[in-house]
Amino acid sequence: MDRLPPEEARLNLAELVRINRHFGGHAVIRRTLARAVERRDKFTLLDIGAASGDTARLIETLYPAASVTSLDCKASHLSAAHHPKIAADAFELPFRTGSFDFVLCSLFLHHFPDKQASQLLGIFYAIARRGLLICDLERRVVPYFFLPATKFLLGWSGVTVHDGMRSVRASFRPRELLKLARRAGIPQARVEVHRPAFRISLMAEKADFLRAQLGRRD
Repeated sequence: MDRLPPEEARLNLAELVRINRHFGGHAVIRRTLARAVERRDKFTLLDIGAASGDTARLIETLYPAASVTSLDCKASHLSAAHHPKIAADAFELPFRTGSFDFVLCSLFLHHFPDKQASQLLGIFYAIARRGLLICDLERRVVPYFFLPATKFLLGWSGVTVHDGMRSVRASFRPRELLKLARRAGIPQARVEVHRPAFRISLMAEKADFLRAQLGRRD
């Protein structure tokens, strides 16, 4: 997508939003966040690889007290995203340790080889004060053939079909994602499989934050 002409990039982003909205992406984010926060909670969240900002809009609708910052490598991808938003390199994030309550990345990690993906997980985990949330594709036959099989019925562009198949090939099985988190030194990471969306999520909450919450309840 980074190499596409602006018009093709906009079409591709719009189709990704449609996929997320109707074929499981947003549902997985809703379920994953619901395990970490309550409806009325006030929290900050950094969405990495945010593109058009559809995830931020979803989260702020579900959690009115939340503040979501959208981050992408190209400012042009963020043109439709709400503020706050920032263009930055995920490997060189301009934030200190614990800058956000949560760091989320959705459909982003599979773009990198394992060594870099593990490095990114470590960077994201350090910036999160309360926890790290990852949502990505599950590498299976059904999602691999879904876009080409429905191209004419649902009107997908050739770019979306091509990139979607590449993304599924590059994505993870649950044990692989968990292994990357452990390699990054992230303790107590939990991986969940989401069907029929063929997505997987990883949640890694910070132990010191959880201890503080338990102490308040005592």
